[in-house]
Amino acid sequence: MKFSTREDIDAPISEVFEMLSDFEAYERNALRRGADVRRVDGLRAPDVGMMWKAIFSMRGKPRKLDITLEEYDRPNRIAFFSESPGITGQLTIDLIAMSRGRTRLSVALELKPQNLSARLLIQSLKLAKSNLTSRFKQRVADYAKVLEDRYGTAIQSH
Repeated sequence: MKFSTREDIDAPISEVFEMLSDFEAYERNALRRGADVRRVDGLRAPDVGMMWKAIFSMRGKPRKLDITLEEYDRPNRIAFFSESPGITGQLTIDLIAMSRGRTRLSVALELKPQNLSARLLIQSLKLAKSNLTSRFKQRVADYAKVLEDRYGTAIQSH
């Protein structure tokens, strides 16, 4: 099952990439939402091979998720591979400079079932695909606006 969308952001590509690379902020955000997130690699700076283990509650059940940074191509692409019991996922974030101060953000998420129960889950999600797609697009649009606002605030403070 695939979801994808794109948004334009009024900020230079290098700034957008730096904000997207703030992995510690994502960890803090997940912790605030009740997830248990731990970095499990020894890397000192963002790079391919960064890994996280996460445990969170979804639909009343604890879920485990292993996440690996697979691609880190500054300032063009960041890609993650995730694995949980029964489902693997690929999240790809591509950036394209539209002009010096404008960047196109493209986000794609693909989920693949690995066993029968996961196939049933994905099948039930497909029944709600239009609703899930609109929610995915809205979340990406909201996040693009947050990035744009952060950039605007940073410019004003300098």
